[in-house]
Amino acid sequence: MKRQIIDTIEKYNTIIVHRHVRPDEDAYGSQLGLATLLRTNYPDKVVYTTGKHSAPLDYLGKPDEIEDAQFEGALVIVTDTANTDRIDDQRYDRGAYVIKIDHHPNEDPYGDLRWVQTSASSCSEMIFELAKTANWQLNEQSARFLFAGIVGDTGRFQYPSTTEVTFNTVAELIKYGFDRPSLFNGMYEVSQNVLHLQGYIYQNFQMDENGAASIKLTKETLQQFGVTVEETNNLVPILGSAKGIVAWAMFVEEENQIRVRLRSKGPIINTIAKQFNGGGHPVAAGATVYSWEEADELIQVIQKLCKDN
Repeated sequence: MKRQIIDTIEKYNTIIVHRHVRPDEDAYGSQLGLATLLRTNYPDKVVYTTGKHSAPLDYLGKPDEIEDAQFEGALVIVTDTANTDRIDDQRYDRGAYVIKIDHHPNEDPYGDLRWVQTSASSCSEMIFELAKTANWQLNEQSARFLFAGIVGDTGRFQYPSTTEVTFNTVAELIKYGFDRPSLFNGMYEVSQNVLHLQGYIYQNFQMDENGAASIKLTKETLQQFGVTVEETNNLVPILGSAKGIVAWAMFVEEENQIRVRLRSKGPIINTIAKQFNGGGHPVAAGATVYSWEEADELIQVIQKLCKDN
């Protein structure tokens, strides 16, 4: 499959790399990392990245702004995106050929060519594997992107998806000499407003006797602390440090919906996400609800899951 992807890449003069909406480090890392690799190793090709930029990821970079005409005859590669609804920039289907590269369960087998490897810690890890197969030259910039994606999706190597392959990969990447302290500052430094909201979360989350926990962040709460929805992304894992916690949900209210981030220390939660307009990994998933009553229903499902486990 990797060889087929490489052969396909070599046939096209224009390549556009997409990733998922509401991007995280792996979305940017795999997208920008792949684009950088292609530009480095195929200087005669025109390579674009696309999607709505996320301000908290400024430290990594920004996607390009491209016109509709650029899709004509182009190869489209979508990284780190399980289903078509979550592809950022729905013009992906205007290209001549679509490749899916992903590490989520392949429940939406879109694209003309698909490489899905659920055993990978991250899509960035897969892009490194692709580069090694192709014998592509890496540089400081591409290594930085891929390293960030792996660190982000493994929770700094804490999650069960971290394997020997993961550590071998990052061992190779750090040889390229990018500034790791600066990268980590970009990933983990937060504003005072976000720190104050973090304190609010610690003080107000609810957890039952079976380790099922939740926190609700209303629009009013976000306004009170002066924090955007995007700035809450890195706050999802913090409840994992609570002793006795098994699975938890963070609800973040937006204009017309409530975003749900789900995490678990063991029980499978992506099945719950699917029940509530979402999906993801077995122990890290996302969903969407449209009322606080529906949020309470989701909490009850998590409570039952934890009780049964």
